[in-house]
Amino acid sequence: MTDHYSIGLTDRDRVNNAVGDGIPTGSIVLVEGEDGAGKSALSQRFAYGMATEGTDVSYVSSELEAGEFVDQMHSLSYDVVDLLLAERLLFLHANVDTHDAGPTRQLLARLVDAERLWRADVVYVDTLSALLRHDPNYEAGTETDDEDRVIQRLVTFLRRMTRGGKSIVLTVDPSGIDEDALHPLRSVADVYFDIETTAVGQEVRRSIRVRRFQNMNAPVDDTIGFSVQQGRGVSIISRTVA
Repeated sequence: MTDHYSIGLTDRDRVNNAVGDGIPTGSIVLVEGEDGAGKSALSQRFAYGMATEGTDVSYVSSELEAGEFVDQMHSLSYDVVDLLLAERLLFLHANVDTHDAGPTRQLLARLVDAERLWRADVVYVDTLSALLRHDPNYEAGTETDDEDRVIQRLVTFLRRMTRGGKSIVLTVDPSGIDEDALHPLRSVADVYFDIETTAVGQEVRRSIRVRRFQNMNAPVDDTIGFSVQQGRGVSIISRTVA
C-alpha cells in the first residue's frame, strides 16, 4: 500500500507539488469554501489526477449529472471518458432535490450504504453540505438540537472507512450548514483546506489556506494561490509562506 495518493499530472501543472506530493492514505480531507470559491474544480482536479495515476476513485456530486460532469471536466481539459469506461473513475449523481417523504430522502443513509461507492481507494463527496441540508434526519435535528448525533454517526463511519488506507475528500459550503455541524468535521479532518476568494477589479483571486495537513509527504505552504480557467483547468499561481 502506498503512503500517499499522488495527484499526478506533474508534467502539466504544479498542483501535486503544491500539496506535498499527494494526499496521505487513510485520511479525511475537508475542502471548505463558499459557493463559487473553486472547491469543486479543485476536487475534480484531484480526482482526475489520481485516476490517471492508477488510483481507483469514486466521485459523488450533488450538482452535476453524468453528462454534465463529463462536459465540465472536458471544459477544464480533463478527459475522463476513458477513465469512466475503464472503471478507474466511478461517477454518481446525488439527487438532493427530491421532496419525497420516503426513503429516497435518506441521503446520508444512502451514501453510507452505497457499497460500490466505497470500494474505491479515494472517495469524493461534493458537496457534503448539500446532502446534509436535504436529509430529513439532519433537518429534524436542527429543530430539536439533535443534529450532533447525525454528524457524529457520519464522522464515526468516515473514520472507520479510513482505517484500511482509504482516503475521503469532502467539500463543504460553510454558509449551508450550522457552525455546530462544521466543528466535528473540521476536528476529524487530517487535511483541512479552507478556500478564500478576493475580488480585485473583475478578477477573482483564489487561495487555499492550509489549516491542517497531517502526515505530509513533502513541505506544504500555508497559503497556496490557484486559478481555474477553461481549457487549462486548475493552475498554481503563487505559493507564499505565511
